[in-house]
Formats: sequence, C-alpha cells, structure tokens
Amino acid sequence: MSDHSGTELAKDQKGLKVYVAGHRGMVGSAIVRNLSARPDVQIIVRTHAELDLTNQSAVRSFFQTERPDQVYLAAAKVGGIHANNTYPAEFIYQNLMMQANVIHEAFLVGVKKLLFLGSSCIYPKLVPQPMREDALLTGILEETNEPYAIAKIAGIKLCESYNRQYGSSHSVDYRSVMPTNLYGYGDNYHPENSHVIPALIRRFHECKINHTPSIKIWGSGKPKREFLFVDDMARASVHVMELDFDTYSKNTKPMLSHINVGKGDDVTIAELATLIKTVVGYEGVIEFDTTKPDGTMRKLMDSSRLNALGWSAKVGLEEGLKAVYADFLASEVRSV
Repeated sequence: MSDHSGTELAKDQKGLKVYVAGHRGMVGSAIVRNLSARPDVQIIVRTHAELDLTNQSAVRSFFQTERPDQVYLAAAKVGGIHANNTYPAEFIYQNLMMQANVIHEAFLVGVKKLLFLGSSCIYPKLVPQPMREDALLTGILEETNEPYAIAKIAGIKLCESYNRQYGSSHSVDYRSVMPTNLYGYGDNYHPENSHVIPALIRRFHECKINHTPSIKIWGSGKPKREFLFVDDMARASVHVMELDFDTYSKNTKPMLSHINVGKGDDVTIAELATLIKTVVGYEGVIEFDTTKPDGTMRKLMDSSRLNALGWSAKVGLEEGLKAVYADFLASEVRSV
C-alpha cells in the first residue's frame, strides 16, 4: 500500500541516507515500510535504548557520526486523555526536547531536508470545521492535551524559524505535516490507553469470543471523526518531503508552512462501531450510553492543500479495518 511520487533521490551509488526518528511507532514504522521498498534509500534507525532523543549530547554525537541526508521526525511521547492529564510535564518537556535536539543537531551537520510530524490537536478547541491550516493560533486549545499541542506547535515553528534564518544561506528546507486520526499496523490495543479504533476492535473481539449479548459504547454515537490509514500517512509524508522547493513554497507561507493530512471524509462513531462489528464478526447488539459525554461533535481536517499537490488517500475505511483486525489477531497470537 505504498508508492513513490518520484523525485530526484540518488546522491551516489549508495543512495540517500535517511534517518527515521521514532521508527517503532505506528507512523515511523509505516514510513520505514514505504522507504524500504526503494533501492536508492539507506534507512538509519535507533531504538530509544540506543539513543535518547531528549539527551542533547547523545543526539549531537549520533548526527555527527551518521550525517544523514534527510530526517523524518516521527518520534514523540504520545497518549490518550488520561495520560495527557496525568503527565502534562512529561508530555511538554519530552516532546519539546526531542524536537529541539533533532532539528538543531540536524541543522548543525548540514541536513537540508527534514519533515516534522505533528498532530491535529494543534488547532483551537472551537475551530470551524473542516480545520484549515490557517486556523493555527487563532483560539484556545483543548485543555486535556494543551501541553502536547503546545509542543507540536513549537515543532512547526522550529522548522519555520530555521527556514527563515538559514533557508537562503544554508539551503535549509524543513517541512511539517499534521495528520488526522490515524490507525493501522502496530497500533496500541491496550484496554485503557488506546484510541477509538483499536479500543473498539479489542472490545468487539472480546465480546465475540465471550458470546457477550451486547456491547455498550460511551455517548450517543453521533460525533463524527475522520480516520486515515497509517500507510496513506506514510505516502503523504514522503510525498510532501519530495515536493520540489518551488511547488512547496508556492503552496505554503514562511510562517504558515504546515500541511494537513486527512482522508477528506468522516463517519459517526455509530457508523464506525457498526463497521467494526461487521469486520470482527460480532453478532450481538450495540448500545449507546447517553449518560456519558460525547466530546467534540466533529473533527475533520481540510486537506485540500495536499490534495492540490497531488496526494489523496487510497485505503478505504472498511479495507483498512480488515487489515487492522488481521494485524490485531496476529499480535494476539504472538503475545500468547
């Protein structure tokens, strides 16, 4: 499910040296899958045990030794509402440090091309739908993940600031992409700390094998959410990284340079639950607990900027859910 949008790559016979930070995460691993299919790319990775990205001297030593040509910055400390509320200091500190260290040390060794991966939570809590790039910094953020969102906004501004100061003198070209809700291979299926799709897949699967007659879902089922398969996100990341400079510059602004990445449509939680029920093969009844909060009624990205640049999502929601359920079953077998 990956392809190559096609730009000049080969620097020499060994190919382009690309560092993917966060290669064990869902997005980072998808980027590695995408680039691994190409003979002209040499991928560099490090586990957290091998390289602590919050440690400036360690990051400096890594970059001085490896000297990559390009960097995909997909490393981040992530979590759900509970984790964000419980560990706000860790979320803002660790993400700020990782971003600052990687971007600055990449610059110091002459990395010209870097792609920073952010999050849709950068946009204000009450942002008009669908969310456009120019909505950034126009309102108050969602309280539950404000520290994480602030860090991600800082990542965008780091890239823009290095471009503004060093673009002409050092040919620095650092870009940012903001994904919608992602799902896919290697997702987190933890019963308490997972996002909606992996959480529902686990619950429907457990209700299926336990022959539970009904499953109760929080809220009315009416809120709408957009979901993008992670391999489509990897395609988008490579596509944006490889856009020629003039094309990218014409479609962005020096201080509004990030690009949204979304599927372009959304579904209600009720529709999502019904689809997952079908994919899993659960035959019981879905009930909605309307005494529980719905949360934001809609979160949809405006991805028209990226669509105009030649990218669009390929994987439909049902197709993606079938692939993810197969991956979940395989992970259950591996963990036994």
